[in-house]
Amino acid sequence: MDFALLISTFTTVFLAELGDKTQLATVAISGTSNHPLAVFLGSASALVLASFLGALAGGSVAAMIPTNMLQLIASVGFLVIGSRLLWPLLGKKPSEPNESGSSNS
Repeated sequence: MDFALLISTFTTVFLAELGDKTQLATVAISGTSNHPLAVFLGSASALVLASFLGALAGGSVAAMIPTNMLQLIASVGFLVIGSRLLWPLLGKKPSEPNESGSSNS
């Protein structure tokens, strides 16, 4: 087993999952339940299954598409998502103070 890859993958996924909506949903469900072990087992098994499906799909896709092309597609995808998230902020103009200098009319 490639332990460097194992540690790298664990660290990347662990840091990516901290504070994301999956963790927030787990906190919310756990807060409304008296069974934190059941919440943990459900949440952990869902993450394991989702990760398994991602690894399985990634392995299948990597067998058909060259690594450089996959990296390019992923990069463009992240740029599109980032641009769509930032676009509303870039279109806003800073609010200008009115002529009297006060904000109350």
